Amino acid sequence: MHAPVPETIPVELLLRAYRSGVFPMADHRSDREVYWVEPRERAVIPLDGFHLSKSLRKVIRQDRYRVSCDEDFPAVIAACAEPREEHAESWISHQIEASYIALQRAGHAHSVEVWRGEALIGGLYGVAFDRVFCGESMFSRADNASKVALAWLVAAMRNAGYVLLDCQFMTEHLGTLGAVEMPQAAYLERLFTARGQPSSTIPAAIAAANAHSSPGNSIAQDLTQTS
Repeated sequence: MHAPVPETIPVELLLRAYRSGVFPMADHRSDREVYWVEPRERAVIPLDGFHLSKSLRKVIRQDRYRVSCDEDFPAVIAACAEPREEHAESWISHQIEASYIALQRAGHAHSVEVWRGEALIGGLYGVAFDRVFCGESMFSRADNASKVALAWLVAAMRNAGYVLLDCQFMTEHLGTLGAVEMPQAAYLERLFTARGQPSSTIPAAIAAANAHSSPGNSIAQDLTQTS
């Protein structure tokens, strides 16, 4: 007998949690419960402090990969939920997965996809509200693929008038990309000052970059202005 499809977390409850600096996690893929996390230390990537290495700049400039936004959100979150060597169990339960797909359909979550031909080789997803984007998870099946997604996201956020990119927990990998750690109280202050509407949206900013004859070149130029 199949287990019933888990109830989704209501969109308004999720948004209220994120606006309060809290987010849900689960203990494993089939977990039917979520717990709400409020880290003592919060990782953020300052939008003017993203570290664009020479090698990553080269990959982006060459348009080695095609980058899109919200083209296949379910595939991105499913890829992020796959088991990884360092994490035997994914915190993205089936209930969380279904809840974020519903959140994306409501316009409050976005995915950035990285493609090589028809193959999805990397990407990230997260929650968007006010002038904030809370990155949830990323994955990579080719060199630099998730870094390319993050670079495009940072450029899009800057061009759309966003001010805060939350990464939740600090990792060595995020540190190499310019992430910094701050106490939760300081993060909540940043969250408060980021209220209000951005001038554009992340999907619109990514579409505008893709309208260039060399999308990657425009992204690299945007990031090089302060990197």
